Formats: sequence, structure tokens, C-alpha cells
Amino acid sequence: MTASNITAPTQFLQVESERYAYRRFGSGSKLPLLCLQHFTGTLDNWDPAVTDPFAAEREVILFENAGMGRSSGTVPKTIAGMAAHALAFLTGLGLKTCDVLGFSLGGMVAQHMALERPSIFRRVILVGTAPRGGEDVMHLDKPSLAKHLGNPTFRGYAVLQKIFFAPTESSQAAGAAFIERLMRRAEDREPISGPAVALAQVAAFREWEQVLGERFSDLKRIQHPTLVVNGVFDEMIPVSNSYWLSAHLPNAVLLTYPDSAHGSLFQFHESFTRQAAAFLTSESKFAPY
Repeated sequence: MTASNITAPTQFLQVESERYAYRRFGSGSKLPLLCLQHFTGTLDNWDPAVTDPFAAEREVILFENAGMGRSSGTVPKTIAGMAAHALAFLTGLGLKTCDVLGFSLGGMVAQHMALERPSIFRRVILVGTAPRGGEDVMHLDKPSLAKHLGNPTFRGYAVLQKIFFAPTESSQAAGAAFIERLMRRAEDREPISGPAVALAQVAAFREWEQVLGERFSDLKRIQHPTLVVNGVFDEMIPVSNSYWLSAHLPNAVLLTYPDSAHGSLFQFHESFTRQAAAFLTSESKFAPY
């Protein structure tokens, strides 16, 4: 059977006082790919159309941070706190180096991890995310998002179709297909995140927006080859943040998708996985491939 997030069992790793939920599947000679998830997302929010193609050449590791899903503990209110848990998890697994795909909130966690322990990553993929000191990072009260988040007719994954995808017929159709794929896993699913998770993670976004010292100066210290990706109509974390990432990371390349929003990697999953795989398999020390 092809390795897939649809069928991979949820595993648990005890590291000191915390128990982390994760899924690990795939095989091959390439470095493992750590996947760090978006705001309130669990293991079940990873689109198999994105995760599974990577599993043909490498192990894919989906990680659930503290307080999320069936992981123990409390959701940290800072990105630094989330990064500390992710680093502890990798240490517990015995992984010294891997590649990373950080989506949205996960992209912020990946940046902090790269600063704290540069050797933990070889290559970095940042999708729909922002640098420290970015702007308009997950302001859910703005009208373009609030009208969907506050609509009682949108329940469960239905709201993701509205806020992850552009308001065009083509993008919304891609959103419907994305939701159908998320629902293919029938058993061993994670509990849905509640209000306490959302409040803690929003607090982390507000702290991340604060400028510490010279704006974007930390990015200069992230020397890893980095692929930055976003949809041009992202309302959750606007594409301007991706421009700043690509401008200030010393070894980055930027990929933007038309007719798409926050979930560009899911809408254009065939292109994204092809581009990302080429980036990850390149032997060049530089981001372009």
C-alpha cells in the first residue's frame, strides 16, 4: 500500500513530561521532511495530495505541538515556546537533521527553530507565512475573514474552503476538492481544536508581529536554502509578508500562485509538490534549482 496520511497510524512519543502525537510514513534515501501545521490545525488538516507525493522518496513526519489534538500539555502563547516543543520532539526521535515544510503558523515555528538550532534543518520551505515583524498576520476580525468565520452555516472544514481559497469559481472548486481529500481518513482522527487553542495561538501571532531590534534582521542569520510560497490573494497572511521573507533571507527563492489564497499549496498541489521536491533534492548550496 502506498504510504499515506490517510492510513498512517497516529503514534505517540514521550519526551520528559510531554507526550507528542505524530504520524510518520514513507521511505527512501532522502532526508525526512518535518511538516509543521497551520493555525488550529491538527494532523488531519494535512492534505494527502501534498504529504503523500513526498513520501515516495523520504519519510514524512507530521507533528502535533503541545496542547494540539492528542498531544499533551498547553498550547504555548509564543512562537518560541512552540519551537521549543518541536525541537524537543526531534531530539526525542533521535533526528539530528531533516528538511522542513512550515505552513502558516508552522512557518513561523520553522524560522525560530532554524535560528535556535541551525543544524537541525538542511532546507526550508515556508508557505503562507510571515517573518517576525510582519504585518496583518492572522487578524481574524477584519471583514474579509470575519464574515466567514462568524457565519453559522459554515461548520467544520467548510469554513476552510472560504478562508483558504480565493473567492473565484475555480479556487472555490479546488477548495471543495481539498475538503473531500481531508475527509478520506475515516478512523483514528484527531479531536478538533477548541477556542482555548485559538486564543493561545492568536496571542502568539500578536507577539510575532512585534519588531525586536532592527526589523527583519533575524532573517539574515537563516542561511538555509529556502523556498517561500504563497497565493497572491492570501487574506490571512498577505503575500507582502512572503516578499519580505524572500527579500531578507540571504538564500531564498519566491514562488507565488495566481487565483489562490492561503491554501495555495493545496489548490496547486501537483505543481507545489513537483516544485518542492525539485528544491529538496537539489544538491546546490543555493536556493535556486
